[in-house]
Formats: sequence, C-alpha cells, structure tokens
Amino acid sequence: MISVQQLLLRQGDFELSQISFEIPLNSYAILMGATGSGKTTLLESICGLRAISGGKIWIGGDEITRTPPAQRQIGYVPQDSSLFPTMKVHRQIAFGMEVRGFSQAERNQRVEELASSLDITEILDRYPRGLSGGEKQRVALARALSFRPRLLCLDEPLSALDDDTRSNLTRLLKKIQQSESVTVLHITHNVEEGIELGTVHFRLDKGQVRSVGCEDSGDKNTA
Repeated sequence: MISVQQLLLRQGDFELSQISFEIPLNSYAILMGATGSGKTTLLESICGLRAISGGKIWIGGDEITRTPPAQRQIGYVPQDSSLFPTMKVHRQIAFGMEVRGFSQAERNQRVEELASSLDITEILDRYPRGLSGGEKQRVALARALSFRPRLLCLDEPLSALDDDTRSNLTRLLKKIQQSESVTVLHITHNVEEGIELGTVHFRLDKGQVRSVGCEDSGDKNTA
C-alpha cells in the first residue's frame, strides 16, 4: 500500500496541508483536480523532488519521507518526458539501472524486454530529437520502469498527444501496469482517460485529496 499521511507542502504563498490518502498495492490510481490545485507539486513531493514541511510517506512497510529520490523505488514520467538530448534511446532506458548498480547484462536484458513490450525496439539507436511525441512518451515510460519501481508516477503523460496516439498509449498503459504489477499514480485532466485506466480515483480539491467515484471526477476541461 502507498500511504501519504498528514503531508504539509509549502511553496511561496501556496500551501497544501494535512494531505492524507492511500493507494492499494497494484492499483491504478487517478488524481484529478483544477488547474493550480497542486497536483504536480504533490506528485513531485512523493517522488522526493520537492521538499515537504511535515507528514509521512510510506511504500509498503517502508517509510520513505526523507529517503533520497533515487532510493525510493519510484519511477516518474513528467509531463514533458524530459529525455536527455545527448543520449540514444537505449542509454536513456538503461540509465536508471546504471546509477543503481545493475550489471551490463541486466541492463541490456531489461532494455530489450521493455523495448519489445513498448514497441520501441526499432528506435533504440536514435536520439530524442528525431522522435514523435508518442515515441518520446514510450521511451520515458520505459526509463521509469527500467529498475522495476514499486510506484510509477505519471504527470499527464498523454495530454500533448493526438487522439489516435492517446488512445493507443492508454491501452498500452493498462497492459504495462498489469504485466509489470506496478502501483500507479496518474495525474490527468481527461475524464474518459481516467475512467478507462483507473481502479482508484482521487480528486485534489480545496487543499484536500478525497476519494471519488468515476462519475464524480470532474469535467474534461479541468486540469
């Protein structure tokens, strides 16, 4: 279980206080909310990319509140994918494993496995500048999954894609979540996307995260 307890976040004049919620193991959790409500700030705090002022974060039986980001066993895909411009796709995917001490053989095997699952084998020797938006998101997803994280955090990964690419990647996300047996926390502003993917639904509203049914997630134009 992923557990966030009484989290306090401050960024300038912005504050989230007493944030608490739980995500069951191997669930696909959707987080929605209005623009500026703090969804990305909350996600980055869970990943360890933004400091918190109070509260605790647990993954399973391990408290990770003060654990360095690279040791949290969390994969993260930001909205813009943030690929390294000077690295070929193969190295992009292998990089997280490299810094965590995986052997060369382990890295190569995992890259091949993910490239096959995500249908990116043919672009492993290319640089990001030549990739389409959908290809970049697949590479970012492979990079985030490479070291077999316990939690995968996705910040509107489909928002900049055309309808056909979005539909294909939605199906792919569902398949990958099940095959990798990873717990997911996915920010989206698209209700249909949330309904299709989510097994647990949350909404960040007025500084609080509340559990909602699919029909209560909000309209398509809230981000």
